[in-house]
Amino acid sequence: MVRKPASMYRNIRQRSFTRRKYMGGVPGVQIIHYDMGNLTRQDYPVKLSIIVEEKCAIRHTALEAARITANRHMVNKAGKGNFHIKLRVYPHEVLRENKQATGAGADRVSSGMRGAFGKNVGTAARVVPLQKIFTISVDKEHFLAAKKALQNAGQKLPTPTRIVIDQGAELVL
Repeated sequence: MVRKPASMYRNIRQRSFTRRKYMGGVPGVQIIHYDMGNLTRQDYPVKLSIIVEEKCAIRHTALEAARITANRHMVNKAGKGNFHIKLRVYPHEVLRENKQATGAGADRVSSGMRGAFGKNVGTAARVVPLQKIFTISVDKEHFLAAKKALQNAGQKLPTPTRIVIDQGAELVL
């Protein structure tokens, strides 16, 4: 069956479903790295973050797409060792779906809404307004590249986002 659009899972309607030891067959999280770039240097003067403006659930596939976009832009513009990107959320929430058969003869195959608890189809991170999703630390000469990387990453997320300067605003303004 086709993967459902993220808009089906964006709004939070029910209680959290996170106890993996009681459920079998939870798909693995597709996020590969949570820290990227130069992991040894800690004294970057400028830090920018992308924050969400609405409460929602962000699927792990959207987080991975945003991570790849931001990392690729920073590697191309600033170089591999001139930045540090940190993904600040983890997709704990397990998403369920009651799969329905469609087409000819589906009434003989599907049980409809009988036992409609659903099967595990993916994971998501629940976020609240003003929560940080990504943080990029850079030198001041790479500030515009970091800002553009966060803008591109924000396009991959299913909620309105905003970029804030956490540290070093006096250096770049």
